[in-house]
Amino acid sequence: MHFAVTAHPTMDWVIRQLREAMPFGQQPSYLFRDNDGIYGDEMGRFLAGTGIAEVKTVRRYPWQNPFVERYGGTLRRELLDHVIVLDEEHLQRLLKEFIEGYYHLARPHQGLNGDTPVSSAKPEPAADGSRLVSIPGVGGLHHRYIRMAA
Repeated sequence: MHFAVTAHPTMDWVIRQLREAMPFGQQPSYLFRDNDGIYGDEMGRFLAGTGIAEVKTVRRYPWQNPFVERYGGTLRRELLDHVIVLDEEHLQRLLKEFIEGYYHLARPHQGLNGDTPVSSAKPEPAADGSRLVSIPGVGGLHHRYIRMAA
C-alpha cells in the first residue's frame, strides 16, 4: 500500500504517486477521479498507457465518488477521530499502521462479505482446543486476532 501527502499537488506529483503505488505491474482496472485542474492531457495518456480505465466524476457533484468518500469516512471514524496527529510524519506512520496492520488484515469489509482483503489473515474456527489471541495494533486502538496452539 502506497500513500503520500502534499499541500500542493501537481500533475507530475500525482503521476509519480501512481507509478510508486503500482509496483511490478499490479495496477487497478479503474481510477475514479474528480475534475481537478491539476490533471492535464498527460494524466489521460499515462492511464491509457498502463491499461487503467479513467472514470471522471461529474463537475461540482461530490456524491459521484462513493468509494473514496466511504473510505475517507472509515478512516476518520476508525482512526482520526481517536488520535491527535502531531505532524506529517506522525500521520504517515498512523496511516501505514492502520492500513497495513488493521484495515487489510483484520477489519471485515462489507464488499467482501465480511472477509478481509488478505483473507488468509482471518482466524479459522477452533476445533482443536486452540485459543484466540488478540494482537493490538495502531497503538491499541484496534486488535487483530489469531489462533495459537493450546
